[in-house]
Amino acid sequence: MTSGDTSAPPAPTSEAAAVPPPVPAEVTGALAPPMRTVALDAFFGRHHAVQDINLTFPDRSVTAIIGPSGCGKSTFIRTLNRMHELVPNAYAKGEVLLRGQDVYGRGADPVAIRRAIGMVFQRPNPFPTKSIADNVWAGPRFIRMNMRRAHREELLERTLRGAGLWDEVKNRLSAPAGGLSGGQQQRLCIARALAVEPDVLLMDEPCSALDPQSTLRIEELIAELKERLTIVIVTHNMQQAARVSDFTAFFTIENEGEPGRLIETGPTDSIFSRPANPSTEAYVSGRFG
Repeated sequence: MTSGDTSAPPAPTSEAAAVPPPVPAEVTGALAPPMRTVALDAFFGRHHAVQDINLTFPDRSVTAIIGPSGCGKSTFIRTLNRMHELVPNAYAKGEVLLRGQDVYGRGADPVAIRRAIGMVFQRPNPFPTKSIADNVWAGPRFIRMNMRRAHREELLERTLRGAGLWDEVKNRLSAPAGGLSGGQQQRLCIARALAVEPDVLLMDEPCSALDPQSTLRIEELIAELKERLTIVIVTHNMQQAARVSDFTAFFTIENEGEPGRLIETGPTDSIFSRPANPSTEAYVSGRFG
């Protein structure tokens, strides 16, 4: 949720409007993965940005999306929680299955989907004039979660601890968020995303605007969060992808004007040490991109 998301549909009035529950195991034959895409395409008007992406995101893991600039990495992850469609004339085809349910299916509520699939952007985007506490409470208030005082205070401490920020800000919760450092602001944005208790957290180049020390803290936080969340991170930093991810997906674009495609995916160790595709090997070794 960002301060610019004014085009989002109205918030649901109750928990009944949330994303449908997962398909039972006796129906699917096995527990559905937290999220996967099936033949997913993304468009900006007539421009075909991403083509035929089939990708599964395992439970409690980090998947890094890597590839050269312009190959559709950020576009792809914005399709996962239906933020792509907030761009005029942008749309997607195919399926994004969240616990077995298509987020583009009939009757799916985009607001509930963005609660279940949170997002952290490239640059920290807290509400700068709002207090640190109000930044955390913004999401729960928007979706009308139970915000009785005791629950509100517990949620505030729990999410700030979850984002590794509590000890640094607990004595200035009423201070404007704009007074925090860049790294602290990014962790506050992570806390804001965690406050609505998502199943999946998307991170689009979350460290690109941060100094090395703040980057290290975010990477440590990612390792902590994957114990309870599924995380998808877009990064141009190959060392970061190797450090933080369990799985890696390599996207590329073969010729200018063509859509980005998924070339290879697998465990991160394999992608970086024994890639099956020559294009992947050339990219991770620094010979192109």
